[in-house]
Amino acid sequence: MNTQSRSESYAAAGVDITAGYRAVELMKSHIARTMTSGVCSDVGGFGGLFELDTTGIEKPVLVSGTDGVGTKLKLAFLMDKHDTVGIDCVAMCVNDIICCGAKPLFFLDYIACGKNIPERIASIVSGVAEGCVQSGAALIGGETAEMPGFYPVDEYDLAGFSVGVVDKSKILDPSTMKAGDVVIALPSSGVHSNGFSLVRKVFDVENSDIKSPREELGGKSIGETLLTPTKIYVKPVLALLEQVKVKGISHITGGGFYENIPRSIPDGLGAVIERNAVRVLPIFDLIAKEGNISERDMFNTFNMGVGMSIVVAREEAEKAVEILKANGEDAYVIGKIENSEDKITIC
Repeated sequence: MNTQSRSESYAAAGVDITAGYRAVELMKSHIARTMTSGVCSDVGGFGGLFELDTTGIEKPVLVSGTDGVGTKLKLAFLMDKHDTVGIDCVAMCVNDIICCGAKPLFFLDYIACGKNIPERIASIVSGVAEGCVQSGAALIGGETAEMPGFYPVDEYDLAGFSVGVVDKSKILDPSTMKAGDVVIALPSSGVHSNGFSLVRKVFDVENSDIKSPREELGGKSIGETLLTPTKIYVKPVLALLEQVKVKGISHITGGGFYENIPRSIPDGLGAVIERNAVRVLPIFDLIAKEGNISERDMFNTFNMGVGMSIVVAREEAEKAVEILKANGEDAYVIGKIENSEDKITIC
C-alpha cells in the first residue's frame, strides 16, 4: 500500500485517496481467486495484461460485452447487503458473450461512489470475484471513483466490461436455424438484473416492509428474493457447445421474451413459445398481482423464470437437455421454431 501518497486538501473536498488504497488491499484476496494462466499483470498497474492462448483456435475472434446492475442496486442499499451485486454485474456481461459462442477471458469493473468506505468496496468486489470464478474470467483491473456531491454518501453505481474469445468458424450462426428446431429454456434464479424500476414501483420498496418473510415466496422476504444474484450460464453452455450444434442463444434481459428471443432468430422464422410450459417463478406472480400488470407486459419486461433460451435441431434436443442437466441446469423445452413473419408468439 502506498504510504507516501496523501492529500489533506483533497480529503477536505470529500475524496480520501488513502481509503482507496485501503480498499485495494482488502480486495486483493478476492481478486486472487479469479487468476487464470493468461493473466500477465498484478493489481495496481495502469492496464490489465492478458496473454491470449490460441491453442486449438484457428482464427480467434474477440467478443466484448459491457453492462451494469441498474436500479437493483437500490435494493442492496435498502438491505445493506453488497456482496452479491457484483455477481449480477459479471453475469450481465458474460451471459451476453456466451450468446455468440465465446468463452469469457477477463473482466474489469467500475464502481462510482459518494464516499469510499473500504470495507463496502471490498464487499462489492468480492461479489465481482465470485462472478468471475463462476464464469472462468479473470478480474484483471477496475476503477473505484469517489465522487462526493455527485452520488449520495451511502450509494454507488456498478458496471463492468468483459472480453471473450471464439474461433471464427464456431461463432453461432442463426442462419442455420429452420422450422422444426426446438427452443430450450434455462431457468433463471429470479428477477436477475432487469425490470427493477417497475419492481420498485410495484412494491414501493423505499416505504414498505421488504424484510419480513412472505408465504408466497417460500418464507423469504421480498428484499432477499429480489437480491438473488443473476445466474451465470457460461460453464453449462460451453459444455453444450462442445457436443451439440447450437443455432442460437438469447439472454433474456430487459424487454423479456418479446425483445430478446427474436434477437437470435433470422427473418422469416419465429419462435412459438408454449405459455403453459414456462415455469414462472413465484416472484413474478406476486409482481403481477400486486402491480396489476398484464401477462403481456410481464413477458415483455421480465425473464419470467427463463434466463436464457437456446435453439437446437429437433433431433438433438433431448441430448442437449441431458447435457445441460448434467452440468447443473434444469433445462426444458418451451417451444419450437416455425416459418413466420412474427419473431415470437406466446400461446
